[in-house]
Amino acid sequence: MNTPLPDVPEVRVVGLPQLTQGFDLVERLDLPMHLKVHGPLEPMTGERLAQLAEEISLRGRGGAGFPFGQKLRAVAKSAIRRGVRPVVVINGSEGEPACRKDTVLLNRAPHLILDGALLAAEALGARTLVVAVTRNSTEISMRAALAERGLSDRRGQQLRARVVRTPERMVSGEASSVIRAVNGGPALPPGRRERASDTGVGGAPTLLSNAETFAQLAIGARIGSRRYGHTGLDTEPGTVMLTISGAVARPMVVEVPTGVPLRYVLQLAGAPPLPQGVLTGGYHGNWIDSVAVHESLVSRESLASVGGSLGAGAILPIGPETCPLGEALRVANWLAAETAGQCGPCKLGLPAAAGGLSDVINGGGPAALEALREVTQAVKGRGACKHPDGSARFFASTLSAFTDDLAAHVLHGGCGRETTGVLPLPLPGYEEAEESIPSGEKVFIDWTLCQGHGLCADIIPELIRLNPDGYPSVADAVVPMHLQGRAQRAVRRCPALAMRIEQMPAERAPAPSGRRELPGGNRKALGSGRG
Repeated sequence: MNTPLPDVPEVRVVGLPQLTQGFDLVERLDLPMHLKVHGPLEPMTGERLAQLAEEISLRGRGGAGFPFGQKLRAVAKSAIRRGVRPVVVINGSEGEPACRKDTVLLNRAPHLILDGALLAAEALGARTLVVAVTRNSTEISMRAALAERGLSDRRGQQLRARVVRTPERMVSGEASSVIRAVNGGPALPPGRRERASDTGVGGAPTLLSNAETFAQLAIGARIGSRRYGHTGLDTEPGTVMLTISGAVARPMVVEVPTGVPLRYVLQLAGAPPLPQGVLTGGYHGNWIDSVAVHESLVSRESLASVGGSLGAGAILPIGPETCPLGEALRVANWLAAETAGQCGPCKLGLPAAAGGLSDVINGGGPAALEALREVTQAVKGRGACKHPDGSARFFASTLSAFTDDLAAHVLHGGCGRETTGVLPLPLPGYEEAEESIPSGEKVFIDWTLCQGHGLCADIIPELIRLNPDGYPSVADAVVPMHLQGRAQRAVRRCPALAMRIEQMPAERAPAPSGRRELPGGNRKALGSGRG
């Protein structure tokens, strides 16, 4: 049954809306509607903004949960020490098939995210803002939002802003992958550990945070820390955005105050009354059983106390009718396929672990189980990025959460249940099927100059292939928006200067699919009447 989640599923709210305020009025809050709903926002100094983040206990909402105020101070300190302008990056790269909460915010409340990012940019003295996204819908929305504010990447502007497209892959959303993509490289981890606060985009100190994190910062700046703290738990104030899918009647994104019982949120989505297990935190998260679900509150601390994880905000229950190990194997195979292929633990270890889980399920006995445990242990802590660690956590959690099913497969050859496929995964060929937004530009090659070096085909294989004689063959297609950067790099790298990019005539250039008319007007960055 695999049914992928739509880009923007149903959105619900428990209690009073904060991030989702105005969603009952319009599908997307453009700048005028955003200001009507949320009001103007005054700039803050860097120290005051860091204090605010600490007062509201703001942590990153992308999975790692790093304190935002600490990150802000680190970037400011590095920028002052080096005497360079920092860069601000909104990480909207949501490549996990079970996550949609950032996509919802990028599509429906783009200016709330921009508010928080522009607050940080002004406080830090940044002159560059980058928005990294993975989907057509989010790219269209964020490009429109920048245009509504009169922001662009043109030289001479006080703040240059642009949207960068990354592939819809698990590893592409990691901070180091996003920075590498913004710098013109592939959206893959570089294989070395560097702190973005020291060396990020263009080598400058970079404040990179998740889309929801910036939106939460904007809410806190508007209403103040005291009012912000009136919602949710004292230790974790405010609301969180959750994506609820799996064995539910209504997959949804829900804004919920911290401290609400997890079972209530699951009931809201139509989950089974007694789920066999609930995967918390997404596919790099942990399983908990129905007893733990009954005891858990929606909070980082509460979920951790029962072995769960808030992570990227994905909550996935499974019912009693499906084989939990079979469900886990589907995810394991996907995690193994998502490897960046840059280190042994990821390239070799994850496929071996997925194969080991398959052996266990298919009657491999105690020896197969022991081999799986050894492979999972060997993967942890040795990867070039966080993907092996997150995947190993998923494997280990699966083995500890479903002991009865594990015993049935190891000792008796199976549990007697089919795998119904309730956990969302991409359909085969989703990468090839995804529509791209055309830029109106096209690559041309001057055959009187081309010497067949082939560098262009290495840099942008989506548009250029090599003929049997070693010379490039250019696809008869307009360069998509998300490939513009690499196309320009291919032009710069051509040793014979044989490549060029030309703008197609307006009447020939296809209109971007789904692009909305913009209300126009050169609007101020923070909506506060200031430049």
